[in-house]
Amino acid sequence: MATLKIKNIKLGKQGEKQAQAYLKAQGWRILETNWRNPFGEVDIIARKGEVIAFIEVKTRLSDQFGTPAEAVQNSRKLKYIRGANYYFYGKETDFTVRFDIIEIFKGELNHIENAFTA
Repeated sequence: MATLKIKNIKLGKQGEKQAQAYLKAQGWRILETNWRNPFGEVDIIARKGEVIAFIEVKTRLSDQFGTPAEAVQNSRKLKYIRGANYYFYGKETDFTVRFDIIEIFKGELNHIENAFTA
């Protein structure tokens, strides 16, 4: 069981690196990675123009338990929304904030913009 957990952690880290490379190639500036806050962790916070995206990265090799995006449950979405509120607390915001999911399934990357809303 411990070996499976280690493999999943490695797979997740590889997926996050792939997502970061993709975002940079698309003109995004990575502001934070694995940003910890009182509500959990945000995989990637990135900015492109007037948009700041809080991005959950999900990597899967099998769809046995659904697609990677389907694995992002409401509790996780709520953690991202609360994390975003915490990130901007006391700051003036003059840009669009959105919540994206990057799913990587069998090596193929799919960027789902506005995957959920606050």
